Amino acid sequence: MKILRGIAVSPGVAIGPVLVLAPRGPRLTRRAIPASAVAAERRRLDRALESARIEAEAAEGDARSRLGPQYADILAAHVRMIADPSLRREAAARIERDRIAAEHAVFDVLDGYARRLERLGTAHLAARAADVRDIQRRILEQLTGQPPSPAPANAPVEPLLLLAEDLTPSEAAALDPGRVLGFATESGGRTSHTAIIAAALEIPAVVGLGRVLDEARDCRSAIIDGDEGLVVLDPDEATLSRYRRQAVERATRFAELASLADLPTETADGQRVHLLGNIEFPAEVDACRERGADGIGLFRTEFFYLGTDGPPGELQQAEAYAAVIRALEGRPVTIRTLDLGSDKAEPGRAQHVEPNPALGLRSLRRSLREPNTFRTQLRAILRAAAETGGDVRVMFPLVTTLDEFRQAKATLRDVAAELQAEGIPARADLPVGAMIEVPAAAIMSDLLAKEVDFFSIGTNDLTQYILAADRTNETVADLYTSADPAVIRLIDMVARAAGDAGIEVTVCGSIAGEPLYTMLLLGLGIHRLSTPPHQLPEVKRVIRAARSEEARALAREALRCGSAAEVLDLLQRALRRALPDDPALAGDDGA
Repeated sequence: MKILRGIAVSPGVAIGPVLVLAPRGPRLTRRAIPASAVAAERRRLDRALESARIEAEAAEGDARSRLGPQYADILAAHVRMIADPSLRREAAARIERDRIAAEHAVFDVLDGYARRLERLGTAHLAARAADVRDIQRRILEQLTGQPPSPAPANAPVEPLLLLAEDLTPSEAAALDPGRVLGFATESGGRTSHTAIIAAALEIPAVVGLGRVLDEARDCRSAIIDGDEGLVVLDPDEATLSRYRRQAVERATRFAELASLADLPTETADGQRVHLLGNIEFPAEVDACRERGADGIGLFRTEFFYLGTDGPPGELQQAEAYAAVIRALEGRPVTIRTLDLGSDKAEPGRAQHVEPNPALGLRSLRRSLREPNTFRTQLRAILRAAAETGGDVRVMFPLVTTLDEFRQAKATLRDVAAELQAEGIPARADLPVGAMIEVPAAAIMSDLLAKEVDFFSIGTNDLTQYILAADRTNETVADLYTSADPAVIRLIDMVARAAGDAGIEVTVCGSIAGEPLYTMLLLGLGIHRLSTPPHQLPEVKRVIRAARSEEARALAREALRCGSAAEVLDLLQRALRRALPDDPALAGDDGA
């Protein structure tokens, strides 16, 4: 048995036989051509681009029917890249200048694009390089007649686990959950389109394992643990028995949790709690409603930009926002304005590589520097709110100073007046909130609370900034924890400022979806939690088991702790007391 550790990107556990895919990459022998063959090679290039475009359109159509429009838009961007005249122009120029075959010209051009993205040194842009290599593969298959062997869609019929060097977004979108129980890859990250599609398919997935295919080729079976980011090759009987038992317990627990969806979200002593959903795409609204969400506490809007080859238009955005607002049927929808930065860059935009993107031009500060993009998004939000008449709130990310928030709010007022002057219906009365993700904003929260309509605490960024520990850097992973007393004290400070000002405060960072933290947050006076859809049932179960006074006592004790280890031990003991019948907690010794 061998245990491999990677990055969990889609939850769940899958057990089964293994298919190891052959390494990707074209098998090309460089081939020179005479001048007389240049015209023929250009015609080959044109035919291959057209065939690849048609194939990509078919993949987009399939994804649109099975996964929904937002996921299909990822593949639609591939279609546009293949059809981009500049790709044909550059490849044709190489055929003429270097006297090389069309496949080599295509390989060189797209390899250059991908390498430049990878050299920019951020996880997000490296993930976008995978999209470039996906279209490179499509075109080269047309030119060389060398399809992947075996391709995921052509895998044996028996349900199995896929292990691969990587899966392109189009390959992931083509997976049949009835035949592929889960997959794991050597490369990839949390922000890749492949990871996003895996979560949409609800297939357990682990990426970023490193070089493991050679030792996996001879394994007979495996376990993919998409909760913990583990792959177990040839598990022994004890491990298999443990995972199978956990699978039965998980299925039983999920069935029980599903019955909570229609029950009120309140503590055992009647304290009302608002449990909301975090979404990336409009299609996720259904999952939130099915799991009993009270609304959307965080609608991220970055993927409208990252999944396309240019900024989306005002009407395109307004339609997407309106679709979510209508689907919620009067429940609140909090739309976060763009949280783009050097680690999340739009296609088609010149990139400035910053030495420390987390401390650079990102989120609200970038929106204020790029008013046209910002105003277009605000116009779309105000139009969607007016068109639907829904409960819509606007939230600015990474607010650092009072002046910054005031400038953003003034822009919102200007945009509303501009729309009204144009005779376009727009809502000018939307509640406006600030995300508390920077220690400066938390420290100034008593003054900021006088000017905002609500707070939302983004604990992921707040934790990394408080502890000076990059949340994507494994070398400081031991420092990065929201259980650190300094983090808890700042959350308490923000919650008190909100309470004194009489405004709502929500936690929408990752700890909002972790049952271990639920009672602590309730005890700190936070009664609005926003989580990814799949985490809603577990958090609701803890809420309904908690008692307000016990939660407050837990928070008081946690605020006196001197280390994260003390806090975690305290929270684990409190969770076991609240859920004494949970077998998953019975053997937890707090380590």
